Amino acid sequence: MPDPRAGGPARVDGGEPAAGPAHDDGAEAAADRTPDLRLAGLAVAAWLTALTGLHLTAPTMALLAGSAAVLAGLLAGHLLGAVGRPVPPVRRYGWIAVAALLGVVCGATATAAQLHVRDAAALRVLVDERVRVTAELVLRDDPRPVRGAPGRPVTLLVAAELVVLTDPEGGRLRTPVRLLVLATDPAWRGLLPGQRLTAQGRLAAPRGGDLTAAVLTVTGPPIRHGSPPWLQRAAGTLRAGLHRACAPLPPEQGGLLPGLVVGDTSRLPATVEEDFRATGMTHLNAVSGSNVAIVVGAVLLLARWARAGPRTAAVLCGFALVGFVVLVRPSPSVVRAATMGAIGLAALAVGRPRAALPALAAAVAVLVLVDPELAGDAGFALSVLATAGLLLLAPGWRDALRRRGVPVGLAEALAVPAAAQLACGPVVAGISGTVSLVAVPANLLVVPAIAPATVLGVAAAVVSPVWPAGAEFAAWLASWPAWWLVTVARVGARLPAGTLPWPGGVPGALLLAGLTLGLLVATRRPLVRRLVAVGAAAVVLGTLPVRLLASGWPPDGWVVVACAVGQGDALVLPVASGRAVVVDAGPEPSAVDGCLRRLGVREVSLLVVSHFHADHVGGVAGVARGRRVTTVLTPAWSEPVAGRSLVTAAAGAARRVVPAAGWSYRVGGVELVALGPPYPMRGTRSDPNNNSLVLRATVAGVRILLPGDAETEEQRALLDRVPPGVLRAEVLKVAHHGSAYQDPAFLDAVRPAVALVPVGVDNDYGHPSPVILDRLARSGTRVLRTDTDGDVAVVLRSGVLAVVGRGLPPGRR
Repeated sequence: MPDPRAGGPARVDGGEPAAGPAHDDGAEAAADRTPDLRLAGLAVAAWLTALTGLHLTAPTMALLAGSAAVLAGLLAGHLLGAVGRPVPPVRRYGWIAVAALLGVVCGATATAAQLHVRDAAALRVLVDERVRVTAELVLRDDPRPVRGAPGRPVTLLVAAELVVLTDPEGGRLRTPVRLLVLATDPAWRGLLPGQRLTAQGRLAAPRGGDLTAAVLTVTGPPIRHGSPPWLQRAAGTLRAGLHRACAPLPPEQGGLLPGLVVGDTSRLPATVEEDFRATGMTHLNAVSGSNVAIVVGAVLLLARWARAGPRTAAVLCGFALVGFVVLVRPSPSVVRAATMGAIGLAALAVGRPRAALPALAAAVAVLVLVDPELAGDAGFALSVLATAGLLLLAPGWRDALRRRGVPVGLAEALAVPAAAQLACGPVVAGISGTVSLVAVPANLLVVPAIAPATVLGVAAAVVSPVWPAGAEFAAWLASWPAWWLVTVARVGARLPAGTLPWPGGVPGALLLAGLTLGLLVATRRPLVRRLVAVGAAAVVLGTLPVRLLASGWPPDGWVVVACAVGQGDALVLPVASGRAVVVDAGPEPSAVDGCLRRLGVREVSLLVVSHFHADHVGGVAGVARGRRVTTVLTPAWSEPVAGRSLVTAAAGAARRVVPAAGWSYRVGGVELVALGPPYPMRGTRSDPNNNSLVLRATVAGVRILLPGDAETEEQRALLDRVPPGVLRAEVLKVAHHGSAYQDPAFLDAVRPAVALVPVGVDNDYGHPSPVILDRLARSGTRVLRTDTDGDVAVVLRSGVLAVVGRGLPPGRR
């Protein structure tokens, strides 16, 4: 008998080769379908090490790198010495441990090098002394506006690379570190990445957790040096053309298309943004690997339809990839998205997820080592996880659906978004502190519309410089799938019980990740799959109706609710089922709209505007959104003009009333009487505040005093002009967010049992005043604050007042 060790397969009896591993086609096919995770250990270790290093120092990371290198060498030597001996199960995974240790070495070394530059002693001294400097910078990304306090200039966040720093004494520091510029001058708007400029400002320490070496606060305009790179200029031209093409469209579709195509949400209405957040569709408004896959995938389909060969198709897809990166601007986040999208597209194109997973792991490792700051970027995590879900989960789910008779296209459409949503779920839950129950259905419903809207939007941008009419036509075609996206988001956001509370932060993310991984492993067994399906159905059928019918909010017998809308006022008085009186609208539309949704308000019988400051009228569009507003009550004092214009635009056909003192109104179970201002107040600390409408509402016999932002001057005028006892109320909405500008005699005249303080979390004004809170508490008043209690309701039960706080979601605490 031939020796099996001689190199050929052993033969038995009839001379046929015996079945063995080398010729087991089924085993080879199964191995081909098995994910190749050999590089995953290195990539994940490098990622986690870099993430940890962003919160440590360079010496600590260097020590960690040295220790990991020693351990990796010892373990590798042990494994090499074991060659030729039987391999026990534990030793079989030894090389995976070596790869993970090498990932720690690489991640720690790369991060230590960046931290050494970031923490340069010469720059740290200037930052600690908050020196005013002149900085020569190169922009790294587009300036991004951030929501600030109402009535203040918009602050722009500008990521930049430092070239030269000049201190007041003329000393020059050349170190390639990252700065974050906080700018308020409008001249910073529209600057392109790659622009070289000079700015003067004051240094401050960064918050930490990234590679930003300092924060530069700038009040003046920048001085430009030359022009941005031609790639950035080309991108700017195309993006401007896309905006022009979208200008004739309705605001919702016109604001959404640039977000879908190039990630520009500057014109997206706040209400649409809130709906997308509630339905787990926010990822559509950011440039990600899916955008790249859609655009390049469309080119690949055209190439296959034209019977182009693999090399020709690859070249065309490469050109499309470069062109898309130019369109959306080659910033680091876009390059990251292009990398992830190209990997996912390659996997789908060749049908070999086993080959694509090592490429994904290698790409993650390289990106993190080149820029360790990506390790702490939520967008990077979402891109990687979505791509991993596409490679690991989607093919199996697609094949399982096809085996059950689902058509090929539908199986793909169902599997891809479900896999991406499941993979990204832990990160989203950690960020938002909620788990969306409508995210997967909403994302499944919009799948058919994403690709047409994106491709047509890209076409509109590409042809806009040479054919503006054609660009407008393409944008008009794209507006129809965009309308579907907006509609799905709006309907999904309005569904009750659409989101469930979940622990926020890293613990919440890890908890959901563990549960998800456990379910994925367990459901590989048919019996466990059936048990999970039955259990999920039982939970949905058993608990969802209870949540829908008895959600606990609003509580029974509520007479007033103070909405948690940030640093602003919005209060609601119940008129009847689905109807209410709304007093002020807060600083922005989405917050007050969400509060009214939670209360089930579909019609506003009366909208009261106490005064026209932005923190009281900025959200009027949210009050009117999807609701009929019958009457609008406004003060005689018409300043600020910008606030009055907002109210006029949102009021539409509603009747406008400007009441005088003594005016009264009754609707349903709500009675209102205007107490002030008793006369026009001029020359006060704040004339708009001191001309606030002051109303006394009565709901179910409970008196509620609503003084707007009346300060000391108006409060004293009310004490002088209003008969004794008229100011008495069981519930007081504390004026001006509980500021110190309160007259003690006014508080004594009201003598409330409950005080509601609408105020924003960590606001810059020091509201509410501890002195005022202490005075109210010492008088026996129960004080509730929207910055700590969320939406707060005063309820009447069996003739006794009680208070209920809805609580803040974890992300806002």
